[in-house]
Amino acid sequence: MTLQQLEYIIAVKQFGHFVEAARHCGVTQPTLSQMILKLENELEVTIFDRKKHPIVPTAMGEKLIKQAEKALKEVRRMNEIIEGEVDSISGSLRIGVIPTLSTYLIPDFIGSFKRDYPQVELMIKEAHTQNLIKALNDDEVDLFIAATPLDQDNFYEIPLYYEKFVAYFSPDNPNKDIPLSAENMPNQNLWVLQEGHCVRNQIFNFCEAKTVFNQTFEAGSIDTLIKIVEKNGGYSVIPELHLDLMNEEQKNNVREINPPAVREISLVIKSDFIKERMINAVADTIKKHIPEKMLDERLKKFSIKL
Repeated sequence: MTLQQLEYIIAVKQFGHFVEAARHCGVTQPTLSQMILKLENELEVTIFDRKKHPIVPTAMGEKLIKQAEKALKEVRRMNEIIEGEVDSISGSLRIGVIPTLSTYLIPDFIGSFKRDYPQVELMIKEAHTQNLIKALNDDEVDLFIAATPLDQDNFYEIPLYYEKFVAYFSPDNPNKDIPLSAENMPNQNLWVLQEGHCVRNQIFNFCEAKTVFNQTFEAGSIDTLIKIVEKNGGYSVIPELHLDLMNEEQKNNVREINPPAVREISLVIKSDFIKERMINAVADTIKKHIPEKMLDERLKKFSIKL
């Protein structure tokens, strides 16, 4: 029995197909199949029911694969302990981020992270939340940054900070000087991003109201959304940190919402993620560029423990 064989059976369960599992593991399909068959012969059990499509583990196979996942996690943890004795953090890190965060978070993050951790090969993927969930499940990213909660049983969500929303009105909007709350937001001429629309029913009543004139811009660019409001009238709701990217004239068209409507921003990892030093490096870098008042209280005081 080898660690490689354990990786192969885990991959087959994940993809339900020998060809896809082999591609994921970087070997040919015959090599992967032969190694799994050799393991089955050695253990004298059948790990997979090959008659079903997609391929599924047998009852005994399920038990063995769960144990294999535990074994590989402990091996990775041993490597992490060894790496922890070295002064520098190295290796590759693939981060996902939702579009409504990347504009103001990622440019500063890249510079700081590369300066503090020059031996880490950093790759960043911008995508909508559902695509990032799939990417994390498929091991295409190591972690991602998004608004939470996500209600994914196999994920851990580590809160980073809490961001208020503000309203941005066109200069000629008759409602721009009315005090705003989540309950009395105007129901007409509201422009929203596809990803942000109806995300928090408990905060905004947009989705429950019969808003005939609501319109959705199906992209992730807040800058473009702001220009749409300025050219077409109406208003939108944007994240607080985007204000730093606006000019003074635009800021005059911003109105606060009281009581505040807030979104939680978290680091999201799979439950078997074990690179504790790496995730603390990410969190520490983000903390440098977020106002302290917005940071999660636990993150201010403690490092992340996995």
